[in-house]
Amino acid sequence: MNLQLSAPEIRVIGCLIEKAITTPDQYPLSLNALVNACNQKSNRDPVMELDERTVQQTLDALVRKHLVLEKSGFGSRVPKYQHRFCNTGFGSLEFTPQATAVLCELMVRGPQTPGELRGRASRMAEIHDVSEVENVLQALATRTDGPFVVRLPREAGRRDSRYAHLFSGPIDVSAFEEEPPLPTPEARGPSLTERVTQLEHLVEQLRAELDELRKQ
Repeated sequence: MNLQLSAPEIRVIGCLIEKAITTPDQYPLSLNALVNACNQKSNRDPVMELDERTVQQTLDALVRKHLVLEKSGFGSRVPKYQHRFCNTGFGSLEFTPQATAVLCELMVRGPQTPGELRGRASRMAEIHDVSEVENVLQALATRTDGPFVVRLPREAGRRDSRYAHLFSGPIDVSAFEEEPPLPTPEARGPSLTERVTQLEHLVEQLRAELDELRKQ
């Protein structure tokens, strides 16, 4: 997979996929509707504040990459936009409804655990349990035309690992690894003050032994 998309491009495509599924009657989206979708306070992580100019520039870049299509309806003077990212017949990326929903959630909400994805992606596709999400993630991570997701190291306090999409390029997994805990005082050994005190005590012992030898 050769995609290297920026954060605004990921947000725009994720929103177009989401709205195509959840609000098909309002799809394709106008520029104004897409700006609102990108800047939603709910179902977004991180929350963004993209202005119209930035979203328009992002759309123009995606059009040049053949990932977005500008489409104006009959009698409408307002340009509207739809994605050509996947499952459209324009490109090679084809995903199941469940995989599409999972990838969309990762694009608009960032890394998540299978449990989080099960609860959130269910609004876009029928998902019965967490194991189904895990199977989808495994398939996305091992596809010959991918991988499309990667498993991140488990964070402290979490029972499950999170997964992230790879549409912005490879991820340095080591950057997500938990930092080792700071050593305890016992593990660090005696402090400088303690070592100086021990040396002073040893010097006093040696002096006493030397004086004893001189007396003999």
